[in-house]
Amino acid sequence: MEIRIERNANPPAPPAWDKLLFGKHISPHMFMLNWRDGAWHDPRIVPVAPLPLHPAAKVLHYAQEIFEGMKAYRNPADNSLHMFRPRMNITRFNISAERMCMPPVDPALFLRALEILIAMDGAYVPPKPGSLYLRPTMIGDEPSLGVAASSTYLFYIITGPVGSYFKGGINPLYLKAETEYVRSAPGGVGYAKTGGNYAAALLPIKLAQKAGFDQIIWLDALTRTRVEEMGAMNICFVYADRVVTAPVMPKSDTILAGVTRDSVGQMVRDRGLRWVEESPVLAEIIADAASGALQEVFSCGTAAIVTPVGKIHAGGRDVTIGNGAEGPLTRELREALSAIHAGESEGHAEWRHPVPPAP
Repeated sequence: MEIRIERNANPPAPPAWDKLLFGKHISPHMFMLNWRDGAWHDPRIVPVAPLPLHPAAKVLHYAQEIFEGMKAYRNPADNSLHMFRPRMNITRFNISAERMCMPPVDPALFLRALEILIAMDGAYVPPKPGSLYLRPTMIGDEPSLGVAASSTYLFYIITGPVGSYFKGGINPLYLKAETEYVRSAPGGVGYAKTGGNYAAALLPIKLAQKAGFDQIIWLDALTRTRVEEMGAMNICFVYADRVVTAPVMPKSDTILAGVTRDSVGQMVRDRGLRWVEESPVLAEIIADAASGALQEVFSCGTAAIVTPVGKIHAGGRDVTIGNGAEGPLTRELREALSAIHAGESEGHAEWRHPVPPAP
């Protein structure tokens, strides 16, 4: 389908790059696509505006909603723009759509919409270490209170310039192992990127931060003994010969298959270490940290990239990871991945998708 374009006649100036707040700045254009009568209709790029939504829309009552988190970058060498592994995000989006009883979006149209949108709002892509955050979203918008899947949907993409996810920069995180609340359970929607998963995390994260922690570690719903992931990103444990992280589909349906996680796994294997996908036992993690066998811990995700963990609170006590500072492998992975993101490294050049000029 051809994408119709309506340009914003008065786009605002981009924000100051040194004052970016994550998720607070939205670029002037958005992509929209409607599902009606069993098919997608009217792909278009228009000025960003509020959505006309009926108060009985399914999304507001039964949470039929999915989204993705992606990024585009500016190459400092030639000022060109590119995305990072967009096809993985598109595939994951459609996996989420299937689980939430929603129609898939054609991958070719999805990718082309991203290309045009990024090119049109290219002035809003900040230089390194900033990036343009991309938020594809689908909602059920049928006005009906019947408990059933929506018959109509809205797919849209908004973007916005972002800086560092953590306001204080790259500082080792202090995590609490969450034993009261859970994120997902086997047979649930943990592997789908749907808003309800994040809403469930808000209270335990708020309580943990009020108690002085930076984030939480989710444990499995059945036994509360195995590590799954962090509040909104994956978590990895570094030993001398291996990096261990919880498994994703098809081995487990409780954890989101992160694109950054997959990229880090390949980079770990590139360095001759084993990438082990097994559910870490919390008690063993704590014991290994105390003995020094566990050398580093880091989180990884699109927003936070690779971030060190300095201390974990579990069983009423704290245990320090290594010396509490960022470990050498964590730093190496973060810097290498950031260089790949920006186009400053030839490593895994296949992960960068060039953005063609705007039509």
